[in-house]
Amino acid sequence: MTHDVRQFGMLIDGRLVQERGALLDILNPATEEVVARVPDATDDQLAAAADAAGRAFTTWRSVPLAKRRRIVRAMGGAVQENLDELTALLTSEQGKPLSSARKEVESVVAWADWLATCEFPEEETRENDTHRLRIRNVPLGVVAAIVPWNFPVALAFRKIGPALLTGNTVVVKPSPFTPLTMLRFAELVRDIVPPGVVNVISGGDSLGPRLTSQQGIQKFSFTGSTVTGKKVMDAAARQLARVTLELGGNDAAVILPDVDLDSVADAIFESCFRNSGQVCLATKRVYVHDDIYDEFATRLVRVAAQARVGNGMDEGVTLGPVQNQVQYRRIVQLIEQCERSGLAFLLKGEVPDGPGYFIHPTILDNPPDAAAVVSEEQFGPVVPLLRFRDVDDVVARVNDSEYGLGGSVWSADLEAASRIAERIDSGVVWVNEAQRVLPNFPVAGHKASGIGSENGIEGLLQYTSPQVISVRKP
Repeated sequence: MTHDVRQFGMLIDGRLVQERGALLDILNPATEEVVARVPDATDDQLAAAADAAGRAFTTWRSVPLAKRRRIVRAMGGAVQENLDELTALLTSEQGKPLSSARKEVESVVAWADWLATCEFPEEETRENDTHRLRIRNVPLGVVAAIVPWNFPVALAFRKIGPALLTGNTVVVKPSPFTPLTMLRFAELVRDIVPPGVVNVISGGDSLGPRLTSQQGIQKFSFTGSTVTGKKVMDAAARQLARVTLELGGNDAAVILPDVDLDSVADAIFESCFRNSGQVCLATKRVYVHDDIYDEFATRLVRVAAQARVGNGMDEGVTLGPVQNQVQYRRIVQLIEQCERSGLAFLLKGEVPDGPGYFIHPTILDNPPDAAAVVSEEQFGPVVPLLRFRDVDDVVARVNDSEYGLGGSVWSADLEAASRIAERIDSGVVWVNEAQRVLPNFPVAGHKASGIGSENGIEGLLQYTSPQVISVRKP
């Protein structure tokens, strides 16, 4: 450990807390070098953050909506003013190329701008001869935002912004692998939001369970694995707290024989391998009509083989490393399992020796549906291509999954593609594109992919509860 490694603090009740006790090393996944150290929050610090949010809620809920809009927009402005710094910091801890990191950080500005102008039903009046009803959407209270390591900035703000706009206060817990950019975000906004309205704490694996056991939290907004989501839901049930859970996915793409092969191969590569496959809404199964399977496979392999894998700080890099050693080992073991099972590879990506969690794009050739690489979420740069001929059959195969987050259908016949999309049991199904998500675009997982929705007016209202004021007329 070198003496000049940067140390970050937590934001609790408007103050930056520099912990001189237990610290966590944060690694750059491209080099495996320590880039910073962050506090490992104690029980007292966790309680202080929750208490601060609770106290702040009593006044923040009454702040006029117009002022809350200005504050949310100002948070986006602070991000815009520090875009280069936040982009480099994100790449250093997450690994994605600078161009991808910049897009993620810029998305915070887009979300803040939309939230600052969107209209949602704060109050509605209904009246008849005997009664007047005021139906209000009121804030819940303290929201715990639990954020994963694949998009640690974008996914955090997609919880923070809606929570604050609707009058709630937040305690944000980034992943122990990627806390740096959000801790720096906390520094940037601490003079924009009143003390206690936004609290950002960091810690190791034990912090999540401690946070979900913390009293006084009215809602848990969690993005991550289905396994962990079930634990969050179980803990929330003990105190009857609300939950929004965006969980795992095993998204399928269905490619019909009338597509333009080159353009769709480019798009499918991006939808499979963006962020090295570490995307909840990534395409993780590609069903290709038998008439074009071989030609499409050739084109996709050509595109994937040309991808440049390396340190996200380097110019021209297409794909960065897998973000952490745990996930890296899981993906390596999955590839080895495919080899032991005798599955065929269209492209077996290199797993180079040396520092960094690098895995080159890997494509399987029509493995059985029961194979783990098909039935389980890979969450890495590995994807199977699968043949189909009959539409009814492929729809059944696509839906034969515990997951239902997203999916896509690709065809020159928009009506035919849309009819297939309607039959897929997923919260989002794109036609001739994938992974397009906008602030006004609700995302809601079906089946084991989640509960509730995020984004859009639908997601915004999940941070509120209806209250009826019923007045009997004289």
